Amino acid sequence: MNYVIIGNSVAAVGAIRGIRKIDRQGNITVISREGHIAYGRPLISYLLGGQVTEKRMSYLPEGFYADNRINLRLNSEVVAVNTDKRQVRLANGDNIPFDRLLIATGGDPFVPPIEGLAGKEKVFTFTTWDDANKLKGIAHDINRVVVIGGGLIGLKAAEGLHQLGKHITIVELADRILSNAFDRPAGRIVAKKMKANGIEVVTEDTVVSVEGDDADITGVTLKSGDFIPCDTVIVAIGVRPAAAFLKGSKVEVNRGIVVDDRMETSVAGVFAAGDVAEARDFFSGQKNPMPIWPDAYIQGDIAGTVMAGEEKKYSGGLSMNSLELFKVPTISMGITNPLEPKKFEILTYQDLENHQYRKIVIKGSCLVGAVLVGNVERAGIFAGLIREQIDITPFRGSLLAADFGVIHLPRDIRNALFAPYGKVA
Repeated sequence: MNYVIIGNSVAAVGAIRGIRKIDRQGNITVISREGHIAYGRPLISYLLGGQVTEKRMSYLPEGFYADNRINLRLNSEVVAVNTDKRQVRLANGDNIPFDRLLIATGGDPFVPPIEGLAGKEKVFTFTTWDDANKLKGIAHDINRVVVIGGGLIGLKAAEGLHQLGKHITIVELADRILSNAFDRPAGRIVAKKMKANGIEVVTEDTVVSVEGDDADITGVTLKSGDFIPCDTVIVAIGVRPAAAFLKGSKVEVNRGIVVDDRMETSVAGVFAAGDVAEARDFFSGQKNPMPIWPDAYIQGDIAGTVMAGEEKKYSGGLSMNSLELFKVPTISMGITNPLEPKKFEILTYQDLENHQYRKIVIKGSCLVGAVLVGNVERAGIFAGLIREQIDITPFRGSLLAADFGVIHLPRDIRNALFAPYGKVA
């Protein structure tokens, strides 16, 4: 069996392990346009800021590729997939045959057509190891930076540059930073901490033009008319599933590559996993891209297992975001900003001075969402309660407690949540 995996991030690693649990003999070829082995993408801000070395970027055990007999082709870009001939074509003209194909290419940064942006030298995105290296390589020539976008990517870019002593301004169109993942109180806590560390945050505004002469940048003009001087611009508005090379193939692509609960696409034997996939949402059942690191691994494992001949199904993606900025950890999961709040019960606790906030979203007798800021140690319990749709009635009054944990759960619920790890007394 010839397995081909396009992409070499966490979804690919999940797939490799899924395949090798079942099939130790099949050939696995992994193709990546990057020049690095699989690495922790959340670490790129720490690499930029000098808090981790390149040696610590990989999360895989030494010998992972050799032990799993992987034919690893780095610096190789896929330009087309022929599903009839069962071949993947590379930019250098090579054609790689496959029996089973996994597309795990992640997302490409979205760069909008901002006036004056094209042709400027110090304009960057921030999603890869190479992005961090480029910024680090010219750090001596950077003084003032405008980050367009106050989401997870933008904030991590800002943090890394701040560690290098640069002056940072974040410009966010929404009324708060982290608007997609967190609510207003959580966003305010993070913004307050960033401002306390010298990072300026501008909300409810956006960059309409980049100013400067030829390739040099002198600043940006906002929709409000304000001008922010800078010499560098980071575009961190978001990512789009990286699936352009599938044009002309028979693989269905909507916002992402559409997959079923086995992670199989519209073409038999072709699978997709990770940020590029459009899979079922845990609550709504609708299919959406889910750019979440742990979810990408789960999808990859399912795809690899099915590719190797055994059955495994996806229970649906649960939105989850985790971020730590200036030693303030934050986690959001599930439904955190309900479109119809009256249909939910929302419980909150906040201590803004100590950067503590907790929000619990309940529907009926089940937990459906949570936001934790400052104290996130027991986030895994909340995630388990959401995924298993546990009746929280017996301990509803304890959910906001600072020390909420396993001790508050009835014994039968503890055993239900932790059964894979052995019973809990």
